Amino acid sequence: MTKSRVRLAVLGSAAVLAASALAPVQSAGAHPAAAAGQKQWVALGDSYTAGVIRAAGDTFEVPRDGCDRTDRSYPQVVDRDLGGLFELVNVSCGAATIANVTDTPQNPIGRHLPPISEDPDYPFPAIPPQSEAVGTDTDVITVGVGGNTLGFAEFLTKCAQLGAEQDGQGTPCKDSLAPDVPDRLKTAREQYDRMLTVLHTRAPKAKILTVGYPTVIPQDASKCSFGDLTQFGTITQGDLAWLRTDVLEPLNKAIEDSTGTQDAAGFVDLYTSSRNHSVCDDTKWVEGFVTLPDQLSVVHPNTLGHRNAADHIEEALLNTLS
Repeated sequence: MTKSRVRLAVLGSAAVLAASALAPVQSAGAHPAAAAGQKQWVALGDSYTAGVIRAAGDTFEVPRDGCDRTDRSYPQVVDRDLGGLFELVNVSCGAATIANVTDTPQNPIGRHLPPISEDPDYPFPAIPPQSEAVGTDTDVITVGVGGNTLGFAEFLTKCAQLGAEQDGQGTPCKDSLAPDVPDRLKTAREQYDRMLTVLHTRAPKAKILTVGYPTVIPQDASKCSFGDLTQFGTITQGDLAWLRTDVLEPLNKAIEDSTGTQDAAGFVDLYTSSRNHSVCDDTKWVEGFVTLPDQLSVVHPNTLGHRNAADHIEEALLNTLS
């Protein structure tokens, strides 16, 4: 493998490790009561809800809790659009797992990613499970989570490393990790079911809307250029196709199926509407490993992606009023 390939793999791996660490939460239980005529809406989820990256806006919490929500993430966009109808409590947090939503405290690390970056506010106190932000007065819950439980950042890191070693040929990541995927999906589905049960118990009158993940990888993986860090770096096209069909699409299906069996109010599909706006499309709604000139974006939605999510979630929220 050439030195340039190795460097791309290292950069790609560092970016993906940053993805799992760049993290957002208002302290649970500290939210205001909804005003007269408003419904209390609690937004739960991981970085695809929280925003996290600069391409999804600026962080706004003072003092910081290490979770770095951004002001153009979809909960904040919806809040500006529908604030007269819903009182938002946004406790989403980057790098959150399903367990962190359900009952496991999280230790945010902000942007402390040595040797890549040092966060002057690190370390941050642990934050409570996100479910503690909901209660008997909660009217609507949106929740977008599951990718970190499945280990998507781990997949991207390993695929970039193996793809560089193979100089972009074949499906080395699929060959290495495919046997683990069914068990990972089974675990994610079981934990998702339990999470919805806990949310129903804590907020018995709330309508729960589950939010799926957008299209990240195009249907035609040949759109993606090997070695391009604004896309997927050194992940092979074969492995990208496998990640789409055997990892990401089944995760969305597991979330949707859990929504139906656990009597949630509805599943918000972001995948279909974003199909032509993947990391490798001309008008992308999800950034690649980096955003030029020098920003780590680590495969997260940008402002366009969050605007699309907001459009669909607004429609679902308004439907809960009828």
